[in-house]
Amino acid sequence: MPRKLVIVESPNKVRSIAGYLGPDYDVEASVGHIRDLAQPSELPAEEKKGPYGRFAVDVEDGFKPYYVVNPDKKKTVTQLKKALKEADELYLATDDDREGEAIAWHLLEVLKPKVPVKRMTFTEITREAVTRALDSTRDIDSHRVDAQETRRILDRLVGYEVSPVLWRKVRAGLSAGRVQSVATRLVVERERERMAFVPAGYWGVEARLSTGLSGLDAAARAEGSFTARLAALDGRRVATGRDFTDSGELTASARKASTVHLHEGAAKAIAEAVMRAVPRVAEVEEKPYKRRPAAPFTTSTLQQEASRKLRMNPRETMRVAQGLYENGFITYMRTDSTVLSGQAVAAARAQVAELYGPEYVPAKPRVYATKTKGAQEAHEAIRPAGDHFRTPAQVSGELSGAQFRLYELIWKRTVASQMADAVGSTATVRVEVPLAPADGGSRDSGQTFSTASFTASGTVITFRGFLAAYEEGRDAERYSEAVAGSAGEAGGSGEAGGAAGAGTTGSGAGGGGAKSRETRLPAMIAGQALAALGAEAAGHETTPPPRYTEASLVKALEEREIGRPSTYAATMSTISDRGYVDHRGQALVPTWLAFAVTRLLEENFAELVDYDFTASMEADLDRIAAGEADRGAWLARFYFGADGAGLSDAVGSVEDAGSVGGGGQDGERSLRAMLDSLGEIDARAVNSVPIGEGMTLRVGRYGPYLEDEEGKRANVPADLAPDELTVVKARELFERAADDGRELGTDPSTGHTIIAKDGRYGPYVTEVLPAPEGGADAQEATASGAKRKRGAKKAAGPKPRTASLLKSMDLSTVTLEQALDLLSLPRVVGQDAEGVDITAQNGRFGPYLKRGTDSRSLASEEQIFTVTLEEALALFAQPKTRRGQAAARGPLRELGTDPATGKPVVIKDGRFGPYFTDGETNVTLRRGDDPATVTPERAYELLAEKRAKGPAKKRTTRKTATKKTTAKKKSTSAETGRK
Repeated sequence: MPRKLVIVESPNKVRSIAGYLGPDYDVEASVGHIRDLAQPSELPAEEKKGPYGRFAVDVEDGFKPYYVVNPDKKKTVTQLKKALKEADELYLATDDDREGEAIAWHLLEVLKPKVPVKRMTFTEITREAVTRALDSTRDIDSHRVDAQETRRILDRLVGYEVSPVLWRKVRAGLSAGRVQSVATRLVVERERERMAFVPAGYWGVEARLSTGLSGLDAAARAEGSFTARLAALDGRRVATGRDFTDSGELTASARKASTVHLHEGAAKAIAEAVMRAVPRVAEVEEKPYKRRPAAPFTTSTLQQEASRKLRMNPRETMRVAQGLYENGFITYMRTDSTVLSGQAVAAARAQVAELYGPEYVPAKPRVYATKTKGAQEAHEAIRPAGDHFRTPAQVSGELSGAQFRLYELIWKRTVASQMADAVGSTATVRVEVPLAPADGGSRDSGQTFSTASFTASGTVITFRGFLAAYEEGRDAERYSEAVAGSAGEAGGSGEAGGAAGAGTTGSGAGGGGAKSRETRLPAMIAGQALAALGAEAAGHETTPPPRYTEASLVKALEEREIGRPSTYAATMSTISDRGYVDHRGQALVPTWLAFAVTRLLEENFAELVDYDFTASMEADLDRIAAGEADRGAWLARFYFGADGAGLSDAVGSVEDAGSVGGGGQDGERSLRAMLDSLGEIDARAVNSVPIGEGMTLRVGRYGPYLEDEEGKRANVPADLAPDELTVVKARELFERAADDGRELGTDPSTGHTIIAKDGRYGPYVTEVLPAPEGGADAQEATASGAKRKRGAKKAAGPKPRTASLLKSMDLSTVTLEQALDLLSLPRVVGQDAEGVDITAQNGRFGPYLKRGTDSRSLASEEQIFTVTLEEALALFAQPKTRRGQAAARGPLRELGTDPATGKPVVIKDGRFGPYFTDGETNVTLRRGDDPATVTPERAYELLAEKRAKGPAKKRTTRKTATKKTTAKKKSTSAETGRK
């Protein structure tokens, strides 16, 4: 029988796909990309001086790339070639997006098959989908490959040209990128808005009114009660937070409308007047209410909703979704389309009728138009896999933790998208309260009024429709004083309950029946008198714009059409890993380093961080993928410019199919033009942020610090957000820096004064050394590490002993005795039988004992000073254990049996943190993997990748540097160009 080889990307797909295809097919995995642009430093010697030497891209000859097989994929390529020799046909079944298309092309280029080749794609791993894919194979789409290759070369050009500028002017190790730099700028601009924000105070009044008049008992009056808010005074609207600018002033439209900026005195007078008046209904307005369900998930909306409801960051969301896709639970998770296939629509409608009843099924299937202009990834929304969806109850035994919660969220959203509208009615009532001349306000503030208008709104849902299954979450709103339950607003992100048979559990994904905010109003008619049960004046203050979360930043990028589904999670990870943002809860707080990088790019590479320009490049990549633009011509115009027009021509009109780019502005320059016109960049200015009153924040090599006009410096606490560094706070930090510390006493053994101080990294104790020869000036120069000319020797002289306080100590109460104990570390506990010293000391990973090269952890910091020689010898007599782990402690978690090897997989705690192991292969958990919640599928995936790489090569060191090194052989796997 003829053999057919199928190559997929992930090892996790192999087993299930092989089962669907049968014994005539051999399924192998490429484990992602097998080839990439070479690192210029790793090019063969003869190429380093040639056209590829700078970027591994020949910019002078059509931007031809120089690809090499990744070192960790050489074994994989060998295995694939071996499997191909026994095959009569080759099916390239990599993912159905641009990146997957590029991987398929690279496989074709490296394997050089002599048998028929077919491109096979599917968006879900089910028997039906895989079988259909066999009947609809195609050739590799060269235009999509061109688009992906253009993106890769573009990122290489921008990164390799701009990043070195950051290294020279800001800090070594930084990076610039087409999307990451724009994302960083968004976060920095939001923080600038917060720094410039001036809060505005204003007052309002809330009244508790009732349709039950004084003749009724308290219970009856409470039954007909509702809350109304002061909306107008003498026909003029009362200002709320939305009526103020970020500078604390009323907006122009509010001033034009003579909006009332209510003050405290007038608000309290009005609240008192309401209790003495007879409120009366002036107007009642009712409108029908209808709300449609949200569209099925795209990549970005899934990331946003998982962040809101499951507290999962985009990277974790995509990792969990990848596992669900590879194991046949959902369709492909990288997509910007909201379209559902005919089979999916039929499956959703059938499930709605089965679980909720036929009245919840709309007369016609819902069709959602994709909003993104360049939507092209995978062609269908994210949904449960198959022609019949499995409910969360049906998969609960196969999924656990994060996977179950994410599947539940996707199932709910998909099913709800094909349910009927939620309908009801909204009512808005306006209540007039007459104010007596003496009670109408505060004469002291000059605010007096004769009539107060209060409003209340309520929504009554008469048919819940899709809300019975799911309700979309909402990001935090800036203005908290917005009227709850206003017409058309039925927000909220929590759900509870469950659909019959759905098996939901009220998890963070929402439990089934959604709770919308419904505010019911009692029946009222115009002219009806009301009773005032209470009234209260309350002061408010405007709030600055909220910081971005990873979810809202993804949304902002998507709204600007910057980036694509496959890039968002990586972008969030990059700006965090590079130190451009810190996380405060879910909020992204830009670091001062991000301020410096953004300023340099804005002043010298303005086009590269321009939002419209970056979005236009994405549109151009879409046009290249559609075959409407030429890859080489576009890159040439981007990098070199055309006839001196630069990027204004390279990024021309999107509608003009003949040009390359879209959305450019006059004066935009090519990348080379930007670099050639850099001139001298003032590094000090780039790394400076004025705070006020002559105080400036500097971004230094070892972190941010403050400097005043006299050159005095002060450390900036690492946990202080940029918008919290006000002039007042800066003065406080200078005062703290000027403080010589709290004197604790004199060290009897040295006679040196011991002081306790607060530093950038926390409180510490130190000794004050006597002035060296040369006087106080020489001592100051030595202690402060005064600037020296390059190559000059470091100033001579002893350094003062310094030690951080223990966690249990407090700067205000630490004693001289405690300080001397800290300064005496490491403490010699005693000697073992061989006369080797045993010392107790505090280290990076906590307190420990050391004997020669052997060490043992201590249970607490206090033990450093109390542990005895006998106790120390007893610890060393025990077998060595991992840090903070008892000798007999078992694995942290058992994850089950790896389907690829049949071996049990567990999580253990190692010297460098937790790791997966099957007893033979070990792999450290990646950043963001939580040992308590990480899924078994994630472990199987990482172990498979580690096994595919093979054993690590042993490093050898040369004993002499006098021998000439043998020239490296030219890599036979390197291939130049496209053909």
